[in-house]
Amino acid sequence: MRNNIIHPGADELTYEIREIVEVGNKIQKTGIPITWENIGDPVAKGEIVPQWIKEIIIETIKSDNSCFAYSPTKGLLETREYIAYERNIEGGAKITPDDILFFNGLGDAVSKIYNYLNKNARVIGPNPAYSTHSSAEAGHSGKHHITYRLDPKNNWYPDMNHLRSQLVKHPEISGVLLVNPDNPTGMVYKQEIIRQFVEIVKEFDLFMISDEIYSNLFYGGVIHKKLASVVDDIPGIALRGISKEFPWPGARCGWVEFYNRDKHPDFARYAKTIIDAKMLEVCSTTLPQKVLPKIMGDERYYPYLDKRNSGYWEKSQLAHSIFSKIPGLIVNKAYGAFYMTVLFEDGTLHKSQFLKTANSKADEIIKPLIDSAKYD
Repeated sequence: MRNNIIHPGADELTYEIREIVEVGNKIQKTGIPITWENIGDPVAKGEIVPQWIKEIIIETIKSDNSCFAYSPTKGLLETREYIAYERNIEGGAKITPDDILFFNGLGDAVSKIYNYLNKNARVIGPNPAYSTHSSAEAGHSGKHHITYRLDPKNNWYPDMNHLRSQLVKHPEISGVLLVNPDNPTGMVYKQEIIRQFVEIVKEFDLFMISDEIYSNLFYGGVIHKKLASVVDDIPGIALRGISKEFPWPGARCGWVEFYNRDKHPDFARYAKTIIDAKMLEVCSTTLPQKVLPKIMGDERYYPYLDKRNSGYWEKSQLAHSIFSKIPGLIVNKAYGAFYMTVLFEDGTLHKSQFLKTANSKADEIIKPLIDSAKYD
């Protein structure tokens, strides 16, 4: 073509969580059964949505024809009022319904947050990374994602000295991302750690993004604290949704909460850009917004989450007991979300090691991928 139509960040748009499916399907065709563990879909993994939640959805469909209509761009007012009320009674930052913006899932929100950021502005995120954030941020900038270390030998807590050094090294960084509870490590950060992030963000004159999609999925005696509890006067964005909680990932229903727009004109303009971009899509899906206050406000909701969390804690302890007995591994218990990250100690792996494949056809698929793979 006479002009280059390729986005400068095209090569950064990788999503291994989904891309591995193509490889798995090829291997499956050779006769090897595949157990799919690539994505955090609790429904696909066998969790049953409670009947009482289904009945609320059914009754809403039967009695409220407006659930089939468009909804306001920002989201249904009554739903945003409910979320603002819930946040405000928790203490910390005070928000209004106007500070809440709905999206078709947090993938939609993440895309907007990075795509409408100034091209020269970067957001630093944790490593290990959740690829939706890291890939979207890298795609926006056309450069590799900048990260700060999570320390596997210190409960996967952030290495704050490394974060600080990265901020000094990269003056183009304008925002800091925290995922809490963390995907993929399963760690839940104490309030004092979140407060340290807030202080650093304030010191370097940045804004903060807190991905809290798993905010009600924590266990093992820890307590999750939201960014809103310590955000003080820094510009901040929190991301939440129903995919994991209800669970209803197919609803594609998430929202962001903006903090302190009134105190930061540039941040307010950036937030308005995101809102304006959402306006071009008219609205987010109406039905899940309709039922959200009814489900979350039901007296059965939090006991239901408690029961699920107890099950996750049992699995976390079981996985830890198994992996921790294997020499050469670094293992931490998960305390939130659905994931646990297990690492090999330095020097445990070398290029002469291999696992036998079940058949030669599978070997033909796997070997070229291994030969071209890079160490993380």
